[in-house]
Amino acid sequence: MTDRKTLFITGASSGIGAATARAAVDAGWNVGLMARSEDKLAALHTELGTASHVIPGDATDLAAQQEAIRTTSERFGGVHAAFANAGTGLDTPGTENGDPDEWRKLIDLNIMALLYTARASLPELRKTRGHLVLTGSVAGKVHIPGSIYGASKWFVHGYGGNMAQEMREWGGRCTVIAPGMVDTPFFSEPKPDKLQAEDVAEAVMFALQQPERANVPELTVMPTG
Repeated sequence: MTDRKTLFITGASSGIGAATARAAVDAGWNVGLMARSEDKLAALHTELGTASHVIPGDATDLAAQQEAIRTTSERFGGVHAAFANAGTGLDTPGTENGDPDEWRKLIDLNIMALLYTARASLPELRKTRGHLVLTGSVAGKVHIPGSIYGASKWFVHGYGGNMAQEMREWGGRCTVIAPGMVDTPFFSEPKPDKLQAEDVAEAVMFALQQPERANVPELTVMPTG
């Protein structure tokens, strides 16, 4: 058992997930880190040390997420927050010319995996009156011509609002983080004038570190460039 709080993160090996792991450890949290890339997770574990617990696995597998939450709770004595961060975009946009197989993969990761994080973590979060954080997007707040990716993020924003209402009944909190364009491996080309992953990580930590009486249901972060 430890006095440090614990944050579980999916999509933790790079980008927003890895930046949030670093920010959380710097703020005095323990972190449970789940991602498919074992090599990147191992490197992050080496960097973060004993405050981190890594669980290689696929977020689209409910049983794998449940096991990851279980081992994180056992390792650190509980889970105080879960960050459903794993997500993907589409290589081929649009409906008429899009790839239905790619749509399925997007739905599995952007929607089903996020639901799995909630389902797996809620029993632990109830014990700690904890916090569920979801990676949304500005694309889930505006209408973009034909965007299937954006539609998946509209789901995240709607679900996050619904969960905030449910969790408040037992003292829990839910926050949707809605970044604009972020310079992460999500894109094939660098976007140096856009947000950095660390900017989004700071938004996550801002929400998590509010006093228990306060919830930030949604936090939008936009690049100035």
